[in-house]
Amino acid sequence: MKRFNRKDPYVVYLFTCFLSQLFFTFIFTVNLLYHVQVVKLDPLQLVLVGTILEMTVFLFEIPTGVVSDLKSRKLSLIIGYFLIGFGFIIEGIFPLFGAVIFSQIAWGIGFTFTSGSQQAWIADEIGEERASLAFIRGAKFGNLGQIIAIPLSILTGYVMINLPIIIGGICMLGLAIYLLIYMKEKNFRPLETGERISAWKSMTGNMKKIVVYSKASVVMRLLLLIALFTGLYSEGFDRLWMTHFIDVSALASLPIEKLVLFMGGIKFIVVLLSFTVLHFMNRSTIHLNLRPIYIALFIGSSLIFISLIGFAFSTLVASLLAFYIMVQVTRQIMYPLEDIWLNKMIPDSSTRATFFSVKGQVDAIGQIGGAPIIGVIGSRFTVKIAIFISACFILPILFLYRVVLKKDKA
Repeated sequence: MKRFNRKDPYVVYLFTCFLSQLFFTFIFTVNLLYHVQVVKLDPLQLVLVGTILEMTVFLFEIPTGVVSDLKSRKLSLIIGYFLIGFGFIIEGIFPLFGAVIFSQIAWGIGFTFTSGSQQAWIADEIGEERASLAFIRGAKFGNLGQIIAIPLSILTGYVMINLPIIIGGICMLGLAIYLLIYMKEKNFRPLETGERISAWKSMTGNMKKIVVYSKASVVMRLLLLIALFTGLYSEGFDRLWMTHFIDVSALASLPIEKLVLFMGGIKFIVVLLSFTVLHFMNRSTIHLNLRPIYIALFIGSSLIFISLIGFAFSTLVASLLAFYIMVQVTRQIMYPLEDIWLNKMIPDSSTRATFFSVKGQVDAIGQIGGAPIIGVIGSRFTVKIAIFISACFILPILFLYRVVLKKDKA
């Protein structure tokens, strides 16, 4: 009669997807507002927080992957969620710039421990074919967690703005304990010494293939350049949009409790609209050919450019809200299209993961390089000018998409 098994890897995976997104969204609904209104970070400090996070992930991605491949996927996940939870608890308790930096480093290292480990674990335990279904259902469970978390975070943050950060951090520790108790690891086989050498050779071999193919493929080089400029424009906007929104509108006079309600409501609208648009996009045929994807990405980048300019120079709450939602929803739509484009461009399935990793690293380099520039501009001049400069980084992206479209037509 008993069919539900709490230690079934499939069940544990779905619960982990749901809980991790629930806790992350619970924290991040108020996190940036906490940085701006309570910790009182200036524009340069806000972007430095993001830069340090990106640098931490960039530096620790490969070393922490060794733990997952050579020791234990379970151990890697438990360490990761513990570090993430501990970092956010410190950030929530101590409203200091140093505590925020500590949190970003702990979160960044923790993220690298979890990155890829969960997917690798479930594929080991239930097989690649069943794991594909688990990935799809896991994403749906994660979306459900986000939708539930936002109103909960708003209500909790209304009482005390740092409370969702502290509670979310404690819950992350609870997730690590949950995995310690319920996560089984029966099919994991650590690499032996000889296999480690082979794995290293395989990785370096894949990187050589990417270099060779990128030299031969103009479109692949264009794709990586687009990823670089995407990183350049995105980090500054992501860190400064709330400061600009509050400073130029009448919201600056609102008590922090009402700001929590307002900003949480914006995030909830973005999540619902993105989910709706992606649902209809998934039912379309845009994924079958590259040219419609190129056109959609060009239009999407144009909309983001126009919306960022509009957001930078708006002073009315309604227009600021409309431009911000347009930017965020468009970005959510573009992410899967970019993944489809890259996936169709990859010539060899054995290098797929490495190609995606390289694209992510190029984006990270853009964020690390662009964020401090935008931060300095925001501190020495105005946040409005900083966001305008961020928008200008999209102009090369539009030019590159035009080149891609011309080459595709030829």
